[in-house]
Amino acid sequence: MVYEIATIDIKEGSEAAFEAAVKEAAPFFQKSRGCRGLSLERSIEAPSRYYLVVTWDTVEDHMVHFRNAPEFQEWRRLASPHFASPPQVEHTSVALTCF
Repeated sequence: MVYEIATIDIKEGSEAAFEAAVKEAAPFFQKSRGCRGLSLERSIEAPSRYYLVVTWDTVEDHMVHFRNAPEFQEWRRLASPHFASPPQVEHTSVALTCF
């Protein structure tokens, strides 16, 4: 299990529209190969910064199968008008769970 964490800075004033776009795009992720979950976190200190956290079976499911699918284009069509700058994306895996 891997986590895609995308740091996304949004144009100030378009936060509600961006959140609506992510909600509309969620089904495109949900039906994608290897996608197990999606959440959107909003920074408290920087309210125009979001963290999109997507759970994938493998990095390949995200970077190859999703990125090359029409669903990715739909996600970008909905969300990208709100981007202040290109998202920064990295993949993580759980190293340690304490409780």
